[in-house]
Amino acid sequence: MTNATIVAPQPEAAEAGAEILERGGNAIDAALACAFVQGVADPQMAGIGGFGSMQVYMPGKGVHEILEFYARAPLAATETMWEDKLVGQSRDGFGFILENNISDIGYLAVCTPGSLKGYETALRDYGTFDWADIIAPAVDYARNGILIRPHMHWYWAKDQSSDQYANTIDKLKFSKTGREVYFHEDGRLRNVGEILRNPDMANTLERIAKSGSADIFYHGEIARQIADDFKQSGGLIGLDDLAAYDITKTDPIWGEYRGHRIATSPPPGSGFPMLELLHILEHFDISGMKHGSHDHVLTLFEAMKRMTIDKDTYMGDPAYIDVPFEKLLTPEYTARLAASIRSGERASVERLAMSQRDTTHISVIDKDGNAVSMTHTLGSPSGAITDGLGFMYNGTMGRFDPRPGRAASIAPGKRRASSAAPTIVFQGEKPRMVIGAPGGSYIAPTVAQGIMNVIDFDMSISEAVSAPRVIGVSNKIDICNRIRRSVEKSLRSEGYDIARSPQSYAFAALHAISVDNGISKGAADPQRDGVAISID
Repeated sequence: MTNATIVAPQPEAAEAGAEILERGGNAIDAALACAFVQGVADPQMAGIGGFGSMQVYMPGKGVHEILEFYARAPLAATETMWEDKLVGQSRDGFGFILENNISDIGYLAVCTPGSLKGYETALRDYGTFDWADIIAPAVDYARNGILIRPHMHWYWAKDQSSDQYANTIDKLKFSKTGREVYFHEDGRLRNVGEILRNPDMANTLERIAKSGSADIFYHGEIARQIADDFKQSGGLIGLDDLAAYDITKTDPIWGEYRGHRIATSPPPGSGFPMLELLHILEHFDISGMKHGSHDHVLTLFEAMKRMTIDKDTYMGDPAYIDVPFEKLLTPEYTARLAASIRSGERASVERLAMSQRDTTHISVIDKDGNAVSMTHTLGSPSGAITDGLGFMYNGTMGRFDPRPGRAASIAPGKRRASSAAPTIVFQGEKPRMVIGAPGGSYIAPTVAQGIMNVIDFDMSISEAVSAPRVIGVSNKIDICNRIRRSVEKSLRSEGYDIARSPQSYAFAALHAISVDNGISKGAADPQRDGVAISID
């Protein structure tokens, strides 16, 4: 490798990682410095109250594994606790709507966070920098402030009432800290271009840095603050949850697409749906279709629906249920699905009667060829912030199915299924792409489209990341505003229901790196405010 590259949706976070690379840190060091800053620069997308996973590839050390730090249901949770509270399900299948949004906003929405334990483990096992050194940029930004960016403010202000979710602005108002940090004294939401400061978060990060490990959060004084707050506020997380929390490591699962080997996250991550989609589409001459044409959109849509049906049916924590992803990825199975598409059969995605979620991503590769694809998140923010700690907790209990006996049903300590699919595409024995995206249920189809854009349409990484996308995770075809209206009209004439997004760059947000002849190039999705930085 002649250079290193990092790409992320937040310029400050990408720059923090780039500076680590310039100082001789490896890809893991850079990813972690970036991740800590993301928790400050996008505090509703990620942070130490969240969770995630990262794929780590270190060829010089013979390391290639997935570090999983997913959120876990409280130990006091039960399978039937919300059976009588079910109202509906989001159209994208991301989560379930309960009475009074109890699994979406407030302390009952929170699963045990895993991010800090994940960051610590990654640095200890793969990194080279000091713990406090990695955290320092995030402390500085939290204390001295960070510019409010357009996408950050858009997310704060957007109306989610049509999905029956609580609006983010109400979550920002939920806690005393939220009202002080995100609003002016007169109650106005802070605006684009203003400086966002969070001194409590700075103090918490500084305490964690000085302590030397994540133990302060899971066993020490911060754990006690968290447990006391949840007890007083009617939440389910206690000292036992924090003390029992642990990460897992596993091998990536593998797929193939047109001669490329693809490594991605196993269940409860969403690598297998992404691979299943590619395996179905490998039975079609995608490169012979015009990108964004009637045939291209229709083929993607029908393949995505079949992927979604299998994901909805089988996805869960493999520690609790069998997830038969090996069968779902076989050539025989995916060929049958492809044949049903060719025959004109229209698949139907079943949802309960009745969007994009809240996540961020990092892709990085260093000069030694070490690569990280890392997706971490709050799932959706709960609004809950313990007074004095500054960071917001995840709100992911709503991802569990409140109906007993299902793959995604609630169970104590169970990992919630994740939409993340941090992925590395190999050509021969070397990485060709390091790719991933935030965006809930849209992640798997978006990552797959990015890979296809490079392999089938011979796009550069910038073109592949920014090309118009379509999504098929329900019985509507969701199209971005750059898909031609003539294509929409022809699909409607065949009886398809179309939802056109007002966004030109819609559906998840790809952040990817390509490698060609030892030179890495990155691209940040224009949907967000990100940047790719290369270091010679």
